[in-house]
Amino acid sequence: MTRPILPLLCAALLAVAALSLSVGSAPVPVLAGLRDWLAGTASAAGVIIGDIRLPRTLLSLSVGACLGLAGAALQGLLRNPLADPGLTGASQGAALGAAAVFYFGLLPWAGEAAPALAGLAGAGAALLLVLGLAGAARPSQVILAGLAISTLAGAALATVLNFAPNPYAMQELVFWLLGSVSERGLDALWVLWPALLAGGALVWRQRRLLAALSLGEQVALSMGLSFARGGRLLVLGVAVLVGAAVSVAGGIGFVGLIVPHLMRPLARHRPDRVLLPSALAGAMLVCLADVCVRLLPPGREIKLGVLTSLLGAPLFIWLVWREHRKWP
Repeated sequence: MTRPILPLLCAALLAVAALSLSVGSAPVPVLAGLRDWLAGTASAAGVIIGDIRLPRTLLSLSVGACLGLAGAALQGLLRNPLADPGLTGASQGAALGAAAVFYFGLLPWAGEAAPALAGLAGAGAALLLVLGLAGAARPSQVILAGLAISTLAGAALATVLNFAPNPYAMQELVFWLLGSVSERGLDALWVLWPALLAGGALVWRQRRLLAALSLGEQVALSMGLSFARGGRLLVLGVAVLVGAAVSVAGGIGFVGLIVPHLMRPLARHRPDRVLLPSALAGAMLVCLADVCVRLLPPGREIKLGVLTSLLGAPLFIWLVWREHRKWP
């Protein structure tokens, strides 16, 4: 059932992207703006579409794909529908790396891409600590190590906020942590897209393991699949995806938790078949949320991460309640 749904999701993704390019405070012809921007013609439509709306659209789609794919992979690995991709420790590590840029002024040569590069480095450092702490343990223990590193990075982040050099630096950092894809240029895609390809490849290569794990760990072992090695590679892929998304867009919660639940019935609850639908649906969800953000009156724009949390938290509570009723 996954094959018929993929073309529909791709078509819906293109429609959402076109909607995102057309929504803004001023009506602008999308095709004319894209044509002027590609041709290098100095026009208002070309600047608005090419320099403002196009980066925002591509970033929201890419960030959503990273989070949706990471959530589907982690839930399939742990066989836990309430697993969140932020459990790998990469999210807090990325936030700490980006905060160091605001606090210490690191990577001045990188310009606007400095927070993204530092965030990706922070996610990588957190991942190395997690794998070093967990060793060859089972993936569930790797997640416990991720929680420990995430707590440590969160404490360091709180310390950075506490000793911010001035209120303006702290305000800028807090706003960044709330999550947004606005005021980011196309340079951020040079950080996000390689991480999406690398993390996605790591996850995709372990889809046979995810399918076997749905029947139990012993079945996976009987098929000759290395549970420990495959689990670590999956955690690595999830950490790369989440770290890249957080390093570019800040904290955007609940996407990786909710999207696999929406797509799982369409994939007949197969963890290997839910990967691509979750990536596409995650891209659409974040892009639609960003469109909703832009529809608010000027001067009252809510941060993207705040909106996704407001929408995702009630659904998360319902999921917990449903799981509780299944296991009284």
